[in-house]
Amino acid sequence: ITKSHLSIRNVNACHIKSFLCVMKKIGLKYKVYENIVEVFESGDLKPINLKTSAYPGFPTDMQAQLVTLACLSKGNSKIQENIFENRFMHIPELNRLGAKIKIKGNKAIIEGNSNFIGAEVMATDLRASVSLILAGLAAKGKTKVNRVYHLDRGYEKIDTKLSACGAEIYRNKNENH
Repeated sequence: ITKSHLSIRNVNACHIKSFLCVMKKIGLKYKVYENIVEVFESGDLKPINLKTSAYPGFPTDMQAQLVTLACLSKGNSKIQENIFENRFMHIPELNRLGAKIKIKGNKAIIEGNSNFIGAEVMATDLRASVSLILAGLAAKGKTKVNRVYHLDRGYEKIDTKLSACGAEIYRNKNENH
């Protein structure tokens, strides 16, 4: 999303083979070591067409994040959700941030080359909340994600972790959500 250089530790790459394969197709540059995935600054991203499926296929739990990434690719992408209904609740919020995504049944058609623009958005579930944070990291301007209690169920201290990677992210201490 940010085209940054990262080293992600304590990774069992065998568990994320399908994810890494999709990242390679998109044009992400990375190298896998014993328990580390090192991600390098990548150039233009390519569009992707894929379907979510049960393990070892592409996980439905990464679909929202991939939709966000596909918004930044150079071309149009299609992502078909085959596991859960109503897994595209993040798309209207991504569109508020400047994405150009249409939903047709269980398919998201993503027009690439989006420029995310900061806005106030609302998380509807765990995966939606992290996709909005990712879009906010790539956005020009400030993005406020409301209802982050969804996020806290699956991404412990994500603000602290992303800050450690150089992200400008913080929690509003005055809000209980």
